[in-house]
This record gives sequence, C-alpha cells and structure tokens, in this order.
Amino acid sequence: MDDDTTYRVLVNDEDQHSLWPAHLDIPAGWRDEGTTGTREECSAHVDQVWTDMRPRSLRTQMDSA
Repeated sequence: MDDDTTYRVLVNDEDQHSLWPAHLDIPAGWRDEGTTGTREECSAHVDQVWTDMRPRSLRTQMDSA
C-alpha cells in the first residue's frame, strides 16, 4: 500500500515527538517542529533528534536529584 501523505513532525511541551498528516489541524498541546516530508523522512528525522525518550519533566526531576 502506497502512502503519498505528507507528514509533519510535532513536538509537545514534554519534548515528545509525533508524526502527523500535514493536511490535518495540529491537535491542542502540540506544535509544528518544522520538518515535513514522507513518513520515512519524518521518522528518520525523529530518530536523529529525539534521542532521550524521557519526558522533559522526568529529565528535569532526575537532573535535580
């Protein structure tokens, strides 16, 4: 099955990333990270930049402990 959908990378306040179809409105709590492309391109970008899967609040808590 071919997927000719254009995606964008979204980020929330916890620095978690998500792929989202570019033609849909961005859901509340998320913002456009700036990357668009195929599912594979966006996924590769997320793999490169989202190297710490812990939410921001957990990283902050662990760093201050």
